[in-house]
Amino acid sequence: MALPVPTVALSVAAHDPLGGAGLAADLATYAALGVHGTVAVTAVTAQTLSTVSRAVPMEAPFVAAQIAAVVGEFSIDGVKTGMIREAETVGLIAELIDDGQLPAPVVDPVLVDGRGVQFAPPEVEAAYRNQLIPRSRVLTPNLAEASLLAGRSLTTVPEIEDAAEALAGLGAEWVVVTAGSLADVATDVAINRSGAVHHLAGERLDTPHVRGSGCTFAAATTALLARGAEPLDAFAGAKAFVHQQLERGRGWRLRDGLAGPIAHWINDG
Repeated sequence: MALPVPTVALSVAAHDPLGGAGLAADLATYAALGVHGTVAVTAVTAQTLSTVSRAVPMEAPFVAAQIAAVVGEFSIDGVKTGMIREAETVGLIAELIDDGQLPAPVVDPVLVDGRGVQFAPPEVEAAYRNQLIPRSRVLTPNLAEASLLAGRSLTTVPEIEDAAEALAGLGAEWVVVTAGSLADVATDVAINRSGAVHHLAGERLDTPHVRGSGCTFAAATTALLARGAEPLDAFAGAKAFVHQQLERGRGWRLRDGLAGPIAHWINDG
């Protein structure tokens, strides 16, 4: 008996050698949610849990060749973008969306590091604003990324709501600001083009091992949308998946007590 054709998702993002974020997180998340993951590498990094020593971006034509290889073999049901270090690559993805070669993506705007320090040059941020975000199905910034894109600090849920509304004005079908780093709440804010605001409430977990949680949320959202979930159901499912994996990894003991990545293992044994 012939097996069913799998749901296929494409991640256009960077390589994290530690396996917590980027393409490694995406592939692990896709697999956990029953989706076949494919990749196009935008950058290769050398990093530890505390520092990034080097990041080498891939040239846009090479990224294009990787995407062409994937779409030439598979029907792509969902796309997620992560770290992109070249404005030309952002423009390339926008062109492929317009040409119908890629569906509207889930855009994880990886423009700042974990401390909120911007590392993307101004031309990349501008390309996101003008080319990629207007073509996205979902924009999933964390607080630092939403603060950067909105141009102001976000410390309360009403401030997040205002920022999400402003970001929705850039053209994304949906904006979901993940607010797990707020001290007292774990309420994410989702808003669509019509201005309808939804709160995604959840329990805040006390764990330092959150590296890659934003990548995982965006990848889970991509997987669930690709499998046919409605947007709000996909966001709720992605949030529940992240919470589950944070719970699994909260007792992980790493060298010198360092904060590590979100857990991606499924078997607790």
